[in-house]
Amino acid sequence: MTAPESMPKGFDWLRLALAVAFVVGASLLVWLQFGKVSLTLVVAAAFGAYMAMNIGANDVANNVGPAVGARAISMGLAIGIAAVFEALGAIIAGGEVVGTIKSDIIDPSRVGDSDVFVWLMMAALLAGALWLNLATAIGAPVSTTHSIVGGVLGAGIAAAGWDIANWATMGQIAASWVVSPVLGGLIAAGLLYVIKRRITYQADLVAASRRMVPLLLALMAWAFASYLLLKGLSKLVKVSFPMALAIGAAVALLTWFGVRHWIDRRSEQLNSDRESVNRLFTVPLMAAAALLSFAHGSNDVANAIGPLAAVYDSLIHHGISTKASVPLWIMLLGALGLSVGLALYGPRLIRTVGSEITEIDPMRAYCIAMSATLTVIIASQLGLPISTTHVAIGGVFGVGFLREYLKANYQRVIHDIEAHHQAQETEKHEVEAFFARFEAASRAEKSEMIRALKAQTKAGLTPISKAERKSLRKVHRQALVKRSIMLKVVAAWIITVPASALMAAALYYMIRGALIA
Repeated sequence: MTAPESMPKGFDWLRLALAVAFVVGASLLVWLQFGKVSLTLVVAAAFGAYMAMNIGANDVANNVGPAVGARAISMGLAIGIAAVFEALGAIIAGGEVVGTIKSDIIDPSRVGDSDVFVWLMMAALLAGALWLNLATAIGAPVSTTHSIVGGVLGAGIAAAGWDIANWATMGQIAASWVVSPVLGGLIAAGLLYVIKRRITYQADLVAASRRMVPLLLALMAWAFASYLLLKGLSKLVKVSFPMALAIGAAVALLTWFGVRHWIDRRSEQLNSDRESVNRLFTVPLMAAAALLSFAHGSNDVANAIGPLAAVYDSLIHHGISTKASVPLWIMLLGALGLSVGLALYGPRLIRTVGSEITEIDPMRAYCIAMSATLTVIIASQLGLPISTTHVAIGGVFGVGFLREYLKANYQRVIHDIEAHHQAQETEKHEVEAFFARFEAASRAEKSEMIRALKAQTKAGLTPISKAERKSLRKVHRQALVKRSIMLKVVAAWIITVPASALMAAALYYMIRGALIA
């Protein structure tokens, strides 16, 4: 893991020392408790602690990065919120039993020997952690689930051949590389477009906010309540999909009543500008960061503790199981590892997600958070394979590309207006007066002004050729999404499974050779 350039090198070494101390401390505690039972378990615990730290360093950024980038919360507060709620999610709702083979990637019955199974799980765990470490170092948010899936796949093939793999499941995972970011991006862009049409394009932003913000926050309450029941608390309470939606609707209704009166009171102090409207989303974004972190901790902690629980179960019971009980010490190890990794190395990826891909404000952050929850809810019912990491980053891309399109379209309109007035040889002060009216107009009024200009053009009142108008419309498209970072992130997504699989295969042979010797 590397530190951001702004950090002094001394601090970088301190973080590395603290990370090593956590792994060594975890290993020492396990050795004191289980050293007489198996030294292999002590090594596996070190791998599990290392994996949990890397999950915290890489994956948690998706939950708090947009809120930090929007300056709704500070980096320190974001890390504090995420660390606490990730740990709570892992401990409270992480589940007493986890599947040892994530998503049925391999058939454990083909392994046969329990020692081989232990080596396989250890190799998968270490490979997933190493790949996440590398991705964090280069600033690429990747799927931790795909990392461990690739590890299990590669180590499984190395241990028992190609037939052990479930290739149908792997095909679904490959499909998620496309489905997740595209669906997340479309939902985020659609929400942002609605907000622009209904709030920011209106002449009176205060009146528009009174109407729309309570509805938007009620929608957020519905989505997050449903998401929490379906994902975050699914291991504690089994709730049907219709029931989750009904409970979410009740929460949304209560939120709408409460927020409506709050917005009415706040509106007396609001200015009719974007900054004032953005401030209305600050507290909801803090709540969103907490709830997303809780749900993430409850689900993705299994990527670290699942293989470790499998190793523990196999060593204690001398057999192979596709389901394993998770002792409290393993759950605590995973929860603490998530928080430690986030605190030490999380800021690097938080900055990448929050500000380096595209500029984010609170309204855009709202759209990204909503896209993550709505996509999971929709995909879970349609049976679509998704990665929550890819969904969140897809949401960031979606709002960035929508802004690019709208900005370029607006610039085309401005150039057409300039061309019209140039052709009419209009006085400069008249052009400036027209633009002043145009800027102050609502969306509908702008459209009417543009239609009037087009009508004059069709009537032959604008002596400028069609070719000349086209050349004036060819404006430079300002890149609001950084292509270099986008390509780096997408490339990392694509190679995550094969990269961690190759690492795991090599590590399996190394571990087997060391233990057999």
